[in-house]
Amino acid sequence: MKQVVLETHISLYISVHLGAQVNMSMESSSSSRSDVAFSSHVWKYHVFLNFRGEDTRKTFVDHLHTALVQQGIYAYKDDETLPQGKSIGPSLMTAIEDSQISVIVFSKNYADSSWCLDELVHIMKCKDRRGQIVMPVFYDVDPSEVRKQKGKYGEAFVKHELENNKKVESWRKALMDAGNISGWETEHIANGHESKCERVLMILVCSICRHESKCIEKIVDTISHNLHPVTSSVDDNLVGVETRMQDLISKLQIGFGGKRMIGIWGLGGGGKTTLASSVYDKISSKFDGCCFLKNIREETSNKNGLERLQEKILCGVLKQKQVDVGRVEEGRNMIKDRLHHRKVLILLDDVDNLEHLEELAGSRDWFGEGSRIIITTRDEHVLTAHKVDVIHNISLLNTDEAMKLFCKHAPQGYRRIKDYQQLSKDAVSYAGGLPLALRVLGRFLCDKETNEWRSALDRLKEIPDANILEKLKISFDGLTSEERELFLDIACFFRGRIKDEDVMMKLDACGFHSVIGIKVLVQKALITISEYGMFDMHDLIQEMAHYIVRREHPKNPAKHSRVWKEEDVLKICAMDETTNLDRIEAIHVLCFRSDESQLVVQVAANMKKLRWIDFDFDFEPIEDGLIETPLGLIIIPENFPPRELCCLTLRWLDAKQLWEGYKYLPNLRMIKLSRLDSLIKTPDFKGLPNLERFLVYECWSLEEIHPSFGRLANIVYVVIQDCDNLMIVPPINRLKKLETLVLSGCTSFDNLSKIEQNMEHLVPHNMNHIGLRLISGCLRKLDLNRCNLGDGDIKSAAFWELTNLQELNLERNKFVRLNFSLLQLPRLKYLNIRYCKHLLELAELPLSIAVVVADGCESLESFGDISNCKWLWKVSLIGNHKLSPLAGDIVLNSMLQVWLFIFILYKKNKGES
Repeated sequence: MKQVVLETHISLYISVHLGAQVNMSMESSSSSRSDVAFSSHVWKYHVFLNFRGEDTRKTFVDHLHTALVQQGIYAYKDDETLPQGKSIGPSLMTAIEDSQISVIVFSKNYADSSWCLDELVHIMKCKDRRGQIVMPVFYDVDPSEVRKQKGKYGEAFVKHELENNKKVESWRKALMDAGNISGWETEHIANGHESKCERVLMILVCSICRHESKCIEKIVDTISHNLHPVTSSVDDNLVGVETRMQDLISKLQIGFGGKRMIGIWGLGGGGKTTLASSVYDKISSKFDGCCFLKNIREETSNKNGLERLQEKILCGVLKQKQVDVGRVEEGRNMIKDRLHHRKVLILLDDVDNLEHLEELAGSRDWFGEGSRIIITTRDEHVLTAHKVDVIHNISLLNTDEAMKLFCKHAPQGYRRIKDYQQLSKDAVSYAGGLPLALRVLGRFLCDKETNEWRSALDRLKEIPDANILEKLKISFDGLTSEERELFLDIACFFRGRIKDEDVMMKLDACGFHSVIGIKVLVQKALITISEYGMFDMHDLIQEMAHYIVRREHPKNPAKHSRVWKEEDVLKICAMDETTNLDRIEAIHVLCFRSDESQLVVQVAANMKKLRWIDFDFDFEPIEDGLIETPLGLIIIPENFPPRELCCLTLRWLDAKQLWEGYKYLPNLRMIKLSRLDSLIKTPDFKGLPNLERFLVYECWSLEEIHPSFGRLANIVYVVIQDCDNLMIVPPINRLKKLETLVLSGCTSFDNLSKIEQNMEHLVPHNMNHIGLRLISGCLRKLDLNRCNLGDGDIKSAAFWELTNLQELNLERNKFVRLNFSLLQLPRLKYLNIRYCKHLLELAELPLSIAVVVADGCESLESFGDISNCKWLWKVSLIGNHKLSPLAGDIVLNSMLQVWLFIFILYKKNKGES
């Protein structure tokens, strides 16, 4: 009875004092251990129990072991776990090494056992070398007795020393180190209760038993919070994760101190969460506290969702059952205050809002030394704006990995599926290395027969799998309305196209603000820009976009917002004339027969909401494929183009004019005409108040740009190239916003008398002979290459007053001497005079000049005085020229001076940083 009372009194004390000490114990224990190099070791046991059998085996330790087993915690207790016939010594040492946590129960007679002391020495070695967690329980013994070997412990060591035991010093050190770890401390609090009457004693025993139960419950709870899976963290059904884990772990730099934030970024279903959770499971034992927050995007959409997530972080890291956060600001302050000195691992999964991230892990300073924060997201902007240390771009599965994963979910097994290998390849090809798609398809096809496989794969070409689609569509749903429209345009019309100026102008004409819009789409992993500068995206992302466009009416293209397939265009053309076409916003057409082309133009004129037309009416091939003939003349309907049009692109359209007289098109911002061989003059521009870009290429018959062009208030970009018969171009001095003007290959400009005769009634006599009075405060780029210009075209500074011009291209003209003192070009930086074969002298270059390209100027003899050209850093003279060695040295010296200046500036800035 005395023994029972003693044990229950000890348990009572534990239950009273444990709550205040256990967190301190675990913090001190885990934070005191040094960082260890990351290991792929897989634990065999959760807990190893080290105890003196005759003191506690049948009482406290037995109850503790039972409670651990009931909670699914695999604990090693030598009489319970050791297999029959095994040698006790080596087996126990191996069990210690294979355990995550060692619980040491120090009792009064503990030090009498050399066996217990040997185990203790090995436990402390595993703590230092393997990162094992050590939890001491001082059972009815003061920790100072353990540390200093006093009392019963001192008596035991007198005996050990008399036996001349060589292990005494290592035992003493192990006891001292273990005694310094804060743990559960108990003392004998019986205080004579053993001598009281039986009735009082029975009441006390019942009460103390209840307290022991609570005490053990708290111990088990603490152990649970410090446990990590004893099995491998990599699911057998996952493929390719192990190598990706090692790559990510190397970026985390476990064991190197510091505080790091790592972002994992990629498209939906690409394996971000799988990778992050696998790494989390593998490294979490190295931290004082850990927390894995799943589905943050979804959780924060709930009422008080952010506060609940802050509570989860605090509960997870501090190992508490409940923490109350009333306001987001309160939670933010609590995280900073409570976790500031803790080495934590926090995984924030599926973050889509920067503000949410700032409230959960706002700064590295919130956390202790050695902490690691892992963030998964579909939006790269969240990571860059938060200034994470590394952004890990998720890599999709290669073909072999994809096949392996698919076959795990759709194994052939005992079934004889004809063409299983080829059908599997088709499914893998469709999935494009996306783990989500491979799993969904594999699980769907796993019990299907051969003909059902074929049918399912055929159906996917028209109707995407809903489970895959909804996962991918999350990123699309998170876009603004303008970004959604931009994405759909790129997916339907521009995938595989180079992201060049032409494409960007078309997108801008539709009001999409393409530069920032494309950046957002790239950051949200919806599109990519290839190494060759082309728009690209995952096949399933493009399929999702196509599905969004046609989902409500998959068989009726007249009700789609975008039309890009030739068969859909022809289907629309074949419909009744009364068919409502008001849903079509953009159309791309490639036609080969003149009758088709005429019909397409007539149908497009009835598309009331059409904002973008891209018609490419190519040549009609003759049967032998060797001879091509132009299409028949197209008659443009009076209601073409539609009023809402923003961008008009026409190629190979055989029409003499686009429309007759005045036509009000208030939204039209871009016109691009190419190879309109019969076009003689441009339309009247008076009804186009918002036209910003006008481009004409290879319109051989074009003779005149309509005079109203010179009064376009918003025009910024003009290209007229290879229009051999063009003779009349209105003055540009009223084009207040014009930034780029290209007049290239317009060779008829050399017939001065004819041009002057035609322009006499249009422009004053002080215009130069090409009809351009080059006076503009906005023009930044001027291209006049291949225009048969000579010295006479630069007669007076009055004709060339371009105060903001930065680029000038005079390539392949007939100049003999170019003297820039006649021109007012104070900001000119780039000059191209390539293949001006008659040019002898280049004089008085602007002081602002930085680059001169004079390749193929075979007659060039003089560069003039460039000593004052302080910014000239590049002169290209590829091919023959007649510059003297002295002139060449002067040019070289000028360039070297600039390079020296740049180098000094670079070194200075680097030193300051």
